[in-house]
Amino acid sequence: MALTITATAFAHNGPIPRQYTCQGADISPALQWSGVPPGTRSLALILDDPDAPDPRAPKMTWVHWLLYNIPPQAQGLAEDEAKQGVPAGALPGLNDWKRTGYGGPCPPTGRHRYCHKLYALDSLLPDLKRPTKPQLLAAMTGHVLAEAQLIGTYEKTR
Repeated sequence: MALTITATAFAHNGPIPRQYTCQGADISPALQWSGVPPGTRSLALILDDPDAPDPRAPKMTWVHWLLYNIPPQAQGLAEDEAKQGVPAGALPGLNDWKRTGYGGPCPPTGRHRYCHKLYALDSLLPDLKRPTKPQLLAAMTGHVLAEAQLIGTYEKTR
């Protein structure tokens, strides 16, 4: 069975509901996963937007959320991680707003893609002290057993 990640609030490649964005409550959606491979010691989640700032001429990938050392027995994350918390042992990284936790879609122009990437790792990473995405990816190098992706889209309403 392959590693998969899903959301109850939107389908793969479907629109992300407003409540999970800067135009709504800006809370994280509930996520579920399955197919964690044998030998997995931890999971990592990266949510980013490869279409920043304009999908017609992207210049960067904007990081919205980093979470690592998620226990492999966890089957997902509850909606609104800021209030509901994350599984014991999970550690946050810094998003591109230079803070930990979820930051929802807030595209300046056009419809953007938001890529929720889940990684199964063969190790428990050391405490990286609020890593950036490049620091987390460097620590994960050589440890990825499987990867899954869920993409949602969002465009601001005027």
